[in-house]
Amino acid sequence: MNPPRIGACPTCRKSSSLEAGNPWRPFCSERCKLIDLGAWASGRYSIPVVESDEAEPRPSQDDQ
Repeated sequence: MNPPRIGACPTCRKSSSLEAGNPWRPFCSERCKLIDLGAWASGRYSIPVVESDEAEPRPSQDDQ
């Protein structure tokens, strides 16, 4: 039998079970999961986007 997988909760850094039996994984609790969701909703976290230059025409299939 494999030992249980344990990781750090992304919110509070406490030990958290990464097994399927933890309904909040990778978080340790519903509270930590909701704190993280609130941070995404408020814009505290974001995924960086590479801006493309819209003025630059893209090559079409006919040009290739």
